[in-house]
Amino acid sequence: MQVGSSSSVESVRQQVQAVWEDVLRYFELRREGQSGLSTGVDWLDAQGEPLPSYTPITGELLGTVNQPTPEQVEEVVSRAKEAFNVWRMIPAPKRGQLVREIADEVRRHKEQLARLVTLEMGKIIEEARGEVQEWIDMCDFAVGLSRQLYGLTMASEREHHRLYEQWHPLGVVAVITAFNFPVAVWSWNAMIALVCGDTVVWKPSSVTPFCALAVQQIVARVLRRWSLPEGVVNVVAGTSGAIGSVLVDSKDVPLVSFTGSISAGRKVAERVAARLGRTILELGGNNAAIVTPSANLDLALRAVVFAAVGTAGQRCTTLRRLILHESIYDTFVERLIKVYRQLRIGNPLEEGVHVGPLVGGEAVQTFLTAQEQLRAEGGRLLYGGEVLEGYPSRLYVRPAIGYAPAVCPITCEETFAPLLYVFRYREIEEAIALNNGVPQGLSSAIFSTDLREVELFLSAKGSDCGIANVNTGTSGAEIGGAFGGEKDTGGGREAGSDAWKAYMRRQTVTINWGESLPLAQGIRFDV
Repeated sequence: MQVGSSSSVESVRQQVQAVWEDVLRYFELRREGQSGLSTGVDWLDAQGEPLPSYTPITGELLGTVNQPTPEQVEEVVSRAKEAFNVWRMIPAPKRGQLVREIADEVRRHKEQLARLVTLEMGKIIEEARGEVQEWIDMCDFAVGLSRQLYGLTMASEREHHRLYEQWHPLGVVAVITAFNFPVAVWSWNAMIALVCGDTVVWKPSSVTPFCALAVQQIVARVLRRWSLPEGVVNVVAGTSGAIGSVLVDSKDVPLVSFTGSISAGRKVAERVAARLGRTILELGGNNAAIVTPSANLDLALRAVVFAAVGTAGQRCTTLRRLILHESIYDTFVERLIKVYRQLRIGNPLEEGVHVGPLVGGEAVQTFLTAQEQLRAEGGRLLYGGEVLEGYPSRLYVRPAIGYAPAVCPITCEETFAPLLYVFRYREIEEAIALNNGVPQGLSSAIFSTDLREVELFLSAKGSDCGIANVNTGTSGAEIGGAFGGEKDTGGGREAGSDAWKAYMRRQTVTINWGESLPLAQGIRFDV
């Protein structure tokens, strides 16, 4: 979309308003004075200050959400704790049935929820549909999991003894999410927590409150059918400070799952640890892809472009560093710039658009400042980087490609925008060192058909990231695998595999079914 005229800009604004009005009616939400407080069935009278929500598509105000007060958040936690006493005693397969009904409900509302995600967050409609589908997929995974919360049976060293472990529900789980995935990341946590027998209190990003309220409306329809007590699934929408502090500091919240910046994550970790609580931390990513001489360059090119510019560079798994072998560097960069020139940048509600706006003015400034720092540190811009004129807001930018002669301070930071740094390498060990040479450790990729290079990359001295991909990009993880990273990324794991164990408490059980009392380690204690 090259807007270029006031009439084109006005048509986008009219489209946004029409879609917004339709979404509000569909989810039975109010433009102004909508409560940001729900205990799962009804909306409560949130008594805090109004929270504005803007659409990055035009930069205009969508509406306001009334925030709860800290005291109201404490009351929600109390209700969630009470509801836990009921929910934990419902058999796990029946809890899975509720999640299955949630999935059925989401399927009916997929398109409308996707349009709301695009309106409030700004990602292109195709990606928004994928995000809602991720919630559906997460439900399906959780339903199967509800019959597979397995413990272990171990061989006891004592005669007439049985030794095993089992898993019990943990309690109230607080889920604090970021703006870039206003539906999916909550679902990774909430759907697993529900089948594990936990209750959930969700504090969504203050940038995307209406997405959370629409999600709550969908879930509430199922909760009402089940006649469950208030407090099983809760939402407290508002700014991070006061509301987040209640959840982070409450001893009635044994687990806090936090997705956000590294600096904020450190503070959360310290405060929860001070009360000996648990955390799941999904923090920054600074992801790299290595392209080797043996790679299928057509495949690598497609993967690199999507990973670098998808969600306008605002994914934690966005490709931020591209490590190219010197023999293919010039050819690959030339082809990459050619594809970047063909990207459609514009209204994310339109089909076929590749890149929508950044989420806000601060993101744009970060994008521009990073380019200045790159130049100051000896790098240079190869393509793009400017704020685009003639668009409905000042939040549309041209994705940028920058050359970095070596690892420098700016390339060790996560710039949450479509800015890709390219590096040269000669030997594969050098490339792996570049991949690992940043504080973050979320996602990584290698493009190669050389078995030895691939296996080295996947070995103990290869990628140090929580995710390592071969011949596919750094973003777009499937929900079946545990998602998360190492180092400053926080070490947390969500979604698939055995990530469910973080939402439960393990109990080791010993049963003596004999008549004597043998002690472990052969200890004799006769009285």
